[in-house]
Amino acid sequence: MCLMALAFGMGMNAQEARPWERYLNEVMTQEDAESETWEETYELLCELEQHPLDINSATREQLEELPFLSAQQVEELVEYLDRYGAMRSLNELLMIRSLDYGQRRLLTYFTYIGEEESEQIPKVGTMARYGQHELIGTGRIPFYERKGDQEGYLGYPYRHWLRYQFKYGEWVKFGLVGAQDAGEPFFAHQNKWGYDYYSFYLQLRNLGRLESLCLGNYRVSMGMGLVMNSEFSLGKVAILQNMGRSVNSLRAHSSRSNNSLRGVAATVDLGKGVKMTAFASYQAMDATLNKDSTAATVLTTSYHRTETEMAKKNNLHALKTGGSLRYVNNGIRLGLHALYIHLDRELRPNTSALYRQHYPQGQDFLNASLDYGLVRPRLALSGETALDKSGHLATINSASVRLGDGLNIMTLQRFYSYDYSSLDAQSYSDGGRVQNESGIYLGLSWQPSPSFRLAAYTDYAYFAWARYQVSQSSYSWDNLMQATWLRRNWTFGTRYRYRLRQRDNEDKDALTNRMEHRWRLCAEYAGDSGWGSRTQLDGGYCAYGEGEWGTMISESLSYTYRWLRLNGGIGYFHTDSYDSRIYLYERGPLYTYSMSSFYGEGIRYWLMTRVNIGQRLMLTAKVGVTDYFDRTTIGSGYQQVNASSMTDLDIQVRWKF
Repeated sequence: MCLMALAFGMGMNAQEARPWERYLNEVMTQEDAESETWEETYELLCELEQHPLDINSATREQLEELPFLSAQQVEELVEYLDRYGAMRSLNELLMIRSLDYGQRRLLTYFTYIGEEESEQIPKVGTMARYGQHELIGTGRIPFYERKGDQEGYLGYPYRHWLRYQFKYGEWVKFGLVGAQDAGEPFFAHQNKWGYDYYSFYLQLRNLGRLESLCLGNYRVSMGMGLVMNSEFSLGKVAILQNMGRSVNSLRAHSSRSNNSLRGVAATVDLGKGVKMTAFASYQAMDATLNKDSTAATVLTTSYHRTETEMAKKNNLHALKTGGSLRYVNNGIRLGLHALYIHLDRELRPNTSALYRQHYPQGQDFLNASLDYGLVRPRLALSGETALDKSGHLATINSASVRLGDGLNIMTLQRFYSYDYSSLDAQSYSDGGRVQNESGIYLGLSWQPSPSFRLAAYTDYAYFAWARYQVSQSSYSWDNLMQATWLRRNWTFGTRYRYRLRQRDNEDKDALTNRMEHRWRLCAEYAGDSGWGSRTQLDGGYCAYGEGEWGTMISESLSYTYRWLRLNGGIGYFHTDSYDSRIYLYERGPLYTYSMSSFYGEGIRYWLMTRVNIGQRLMLTAKVGVTDYFDRTTIGSGYQQVNASSMTDLDIQVRWKF
């Protein structure tokens, strides 16, 4: 719901664990919940909460990583620090007029006022003595058996991961992550070194002109994502919060996803507002092979549970190199970005289906773009135009205007040619790809009073070429309106979404309109005594065929008392089919994103306990149960469970030393 009202509620219960999670829960739509990049966004915000930024030494690029800040707000923060020097207190955020109360509250979770650091690079002995070590271990134990656990899976049914990290201020961060999905072999088969996935990372900052240096696994984002974006995606509600700004970032990759580069990267400050980033990466990728040993598809699931999945592991290797040259001064931004990719096998997808004819093909890929923007107190313009090696075009442009202290409007236009080819592009789209789409997005946020806020958008997209389940040109139309009202310790919210998409009819000789209606009502209480609650009603109606309904009512409670935090919830769902499924967000252990979909009829209930033992040790345990009333088996294939109920136990230990 509304960012400001959410944060009002956060402030009333400052001891509550991860109150910023409400922000993610409220800006997510169904498409965001199904996107792996939102899990990465969650892990980034977890990392920033545990290791917040010193706002006085944070770079523009670090501030741009915060998904709830607009270009005007980032510009005002940077300008304030340049003009008045270091902040003495976060209360000085009141001087940034473009920040509303909610955004100031969110910033308090991810930033702090640090002691003024010397510009001299610290000695190794000093860093070793005063640096912070953190060790986290997390595991999931299922109290049920999948079909693959009996026959098919190569490993045990337990999911677990381990992370060690060392950090010294803003100067040094390095660590090692090992992760294992349920069913994958551990110290067996191809995983002779233990975990199925490893990530080593080292990042150095503020070494004179060398602003940042990364070794090992890292992420790079440039412009608005038409060339490369390995950060979070821009969801339709979230983009209304940050007003369509661009992101240029280089940071170490400390999460468990495989959406990263591996090698070396650096950002150098050349002075007078000019910065240069360069990177080189060589890494293995999963791929399905054709009979002639070319690659048919590049896989991103990272599952290696069966012999078939294991045979696809590391079948492809990619060399990626490129960089950017950026100029930022007085609200003007210009950037040149380039990316070259060479694969050691030719990528040759099956193009027999019409919608696959323009999928990326070949061994060498080249993309380049011009990124541009202008930021003024009440106006922000942003855009990027890119070409692939064949000269095919992709462009995205946005404009946002502050008409008053409480009224903001924005528009975003994009045109992605159906034959634009890129392997690492990720930007705003309705179809999920930077290809075969043109459209216009209009958004509005209005806050007539401190206790009420309204947000709405309409988005029209046209697809010139065939798509999956659509054999000709088609269009979609998406609309959403949501409102939030604050009353003392209570926050009330409502959301309605109407979406139209076109699909082939049964004879595949014409298109039919598939219309969906989805809504949400919620009431949240945040008391001063440590208690909190949230009551939520989600519903949907799919207006095609005979029409399908779906609904879910859920209740969650939280309690905080010094060293103890308790969270729990229960929900009842009833939907006609998978198409009318409902998504529900739950609290989970640190760095563990928990968003599940439910269809059919049943109940979901869970309880989580977090205990702090002194200042160094934290223990977390969560048990979750899903009971279905309309089936005796759950799932299909190797994931099938021959029962009507599933129970999982998550355990996490964190040790700081």
